[in-house]
Amino acid sequence: MAEIPADLNAANAALIEQFRAAGRKLEGRPLLLLTTTGRRTGKHHTNPMMYVRLDDRLLVVASAAGAEHDPDWYRNLAADPAVTVEVDGDEYPATARPAEGADRDALFERIAGQYPFFKDHQAGIERRIPVVELLRRG
Repeated sequence: MAEIPADLNAANAALIEQFRAAGRKLEGRPLLLLTTTGRRTGKHHTNPMMYVRLDDRLLVVASAAGAEHDPDWYRNLAADPAVTVEVDGDEYPATARPAEGADRDALFERIAGQYPFFKDHQAGIERRIPVVELLRRG
């Protein structure tokens, strides 16, 4: 697992620029850009993040590398689930839907089976790490 850069905002800005310059995809990397609306500011915020495809579902995991609190992007989409997704050379509006109950648990187990670091993230904290499905609109 990669280390978190000292200046995460600068690293994210560089990655966003690289991703868009490469046609909204990076070979060998399951990366997408998720744009949410700030729950307090109303401003748009774009975050690069890893995604997982399971059973034709596009999923992201709000692990925040095992932080005690949900990441800001997750809190934003919980307040306003209308998001924009940039992935695999495409950009489109989507609705973010956090998985719940047994669905969330099954998805998390399958994802953690492929990417064991998610189990490490969950083991070190009390909050239940959300799994979010991004449903294309229109």
